[in-house]
Amino acid sequence: MAQQFVKAQIKGDKVVVFLKPSCPYCTMAQDVFSKYQFKPGHLECINISGRSDMNSLQDYFLETTGARSVPRVFIGEKCVGGGSDVEELDKSGKLKGMLESIGALQ
Repeated sequence: MAQQFVKAQIKGDKVVVFLKPSCPYCTMAQDVFSKYQFKPGHLECINISGRSDMNSLQDYFLETTGARSVPRVFIGEKCVGGGSDVEELDKSGKLKGMLESIGALQ
């Protein structure tokens, strides 16, 4: 069930952030992405807290990305890590190119 949910969300041309609103690293990732002009529908933040399958989702993230923690950030179908990873990609200038390469920006 968790696998189908995650796979249905991640697409080749959008950014998906699986998060919990109370998490400071989730806020960090959202703050980084707020600097960019996304095409409508190309940035999706999915709150997993309070979901009945939250633990299953996090177990699936561990299986597929190497970490259970949130945020789990997917650019296209590739997981790039969490909040610190997104911040580092932004600071290094790589994030913009990754977003452009999937056609997510205006």
